Amino acid sequence: MKEIEFQSVSYDQWQQEAVKALKGKPFESLFTKTIENITLQPLYTQDSLIEKLGDQLESQVSTIRSLTKSSGFDVAQQIVGTDEASFFANIDESLARGNQMITINSPASFEWTEQVLGQLVPYLSENSFKITIQSSEDVLLSVFDKIDETQRENVNGYIVAPVAVELPAYPNVRTFAANTITHHNNGANVVQELAIALAQASQMATEADDFKAFEEKFFVQFAVDTQFFLEIAKIRAFKVLWKAFASAFGNEASAVPVVVETSVRSFSKYDVYVNLLRAGNEAFSAAIGGADVITVHPHDCLTAISEQSVRIARNVSLVTKEESLVLNVLDPSGGSYFIESLTADYVKEAWALFLEIEKAGGLSAYGIDSKIEEVYATRIGQVETRKHSLIGTNIYANPTDEISTDENAQFAAVKRIAIPFEDLRENFAQTGLKSAILTFGQLKNYKPRADFVQGFFATAGVVAHQTEGFQTIEEAKAWLDTAAYDYVVVAATDDDTKALIPALLEGKKASIVLDAAGKYKEEQDAWLEAGLNGFIFAGQNIVTKLNDVVMSVKGVQQ
Repeated sequence: MKEIEFQSVSYDQWQQEAVKALKGKPFESLFTKTIENITLQPLYTQDSLIEKLGDQLESQVSTIRSLTKSSGFDVAQQIVGTDEASFFANIDESLARGNQMITINSPASFEWTEQVLGQLVPYLSENSFKITIQSSEDVLLSVFDKIDETQRENVNGYIVAPVAVELPAYPNVRTFAANTITHHNNGANVVQELAIALAQASQMATEADDFKAFEEKFFVQFAVDTQFFLEIAKIRAFKVLWKAFASAFGNEASAVPVVVETSVRSFSKYDVYVNLLRAGNEAFSAAIGGADVITVHPHDCLTAISEQSVRIARNVSLVTKEESLVLNVLDPSGGSYFIESLTADYVKEAWALFLEIEKAGGLSAYGIDSKIEEVYATRIGQVETRKHSLIGTNIYANPTDEISTDENAQFAAVKRIAIPFEDLRENFAQTGLKSAILTFGQLKNYKPRADFVQGFFATAGVVAHQTEGFQTIEEAKAWLDTAAYDYVVVAATDDDTKALIPALLEGKKASIVLDAAGKYKEEQDAWLEAGLNGFIFAGQNIVTKLNDVVMSVKGVQQ
């Protein structure tokens, strides 16, 4: 096998073969637009990368590697507890099981009393930490007044706050955070997140007397979403951007820590174990991208976190760190034609957006919130039409899955893309609507369309009754006349449906809402005028359609 050689193939040769395989579809159908409006190519080659970046390629790779803070990452499992006793017990358990950084989100489910703060002091004195506070007045901050003055120089950690706090006695506690997570949770895309991080850093650096002193106390915090390669490129792009940012302030850039947590905006309250897969994917991309601190949120963090889910989340980080071997390589994605090209695209677009924000006078003056709202609306549209798959929610949904009634306040405000489907399920559950699928013809002919309709229903938590394929129109009409269902969808081949629908509409009970599976442009006007409610087809907005069905059923029942 060592002596086997493969003939090299040019891009043009590959393109010719691809065009043949597409069988009439345009070659451009292989190109994909990201939500940042960046075009992803179907194939990346060494020649195309060199043509695109030239001498910048070597500079990009060396910058990323020189500005990587550490060769690995710290496991930063968030500590939770229903009361102070369980909170400290969970700290001990977490540290004993491999957690490397005490991660606390304030406020907690208990009060930060003097006694509790005093008990926390030795933990923060002896371990690194990441603390998220709500304001500079947060009572949790007073814990730093209780740490012995002789120990303060050795205390190491990060504080995330809306406005940077001053802790001059703690030289190794970083308090200047470019925190993009709130914007991420509102729907921001990668380019926006990177530009926001630079804009936040710009405001803090401008107010600082000395850039280097600021840089030594600075870090950036990202949430890492499920778009695996895009998130790798995001972290790498920030390091290139940071070099340009420092240069703009007349300084040589130093490596600043990249602190990340797994995103929950793709999490769903249904089929929660899929969240575990999402978190694992996100953590792995963060490790490859070069994150210095990683927090993995448990798969049930939207509702009630369990001891088991915390353990699994922590082990996601530990397996990534200790068993994947990804950290044995510096910049493991470096040199990838795709990743390097995407990194360069993000650098270019994010820097341009950052300059726009600066020219406008900052994030508020630029109106970044309204821009993010537009992106969020696009995300919702993609999910509702299945252009973006959310496994277990808008595709392959489990209709019998039950939702927890608990609500974790920490993530209640996140604009998750699964929310419209969660609301849809609740809407259907309240109506008690009875649905059925009327099938016609041979099983092999109607099954694909019937399965599609069942999957359509499943997103609303509904298991529709499905008939056996009727062989005659008279049998189908007889069944519909006696059917005790509110909503019926006809699933058959195009030809059978064209013969069946007009017959079914003759004398159809007004109490039954009838739809057809498929698109019928030539027949639709006549069918709708004759009493058909509408159609179910691929690419349709699922949420809008099924909510309209509920309204139609309510309309005929009144």
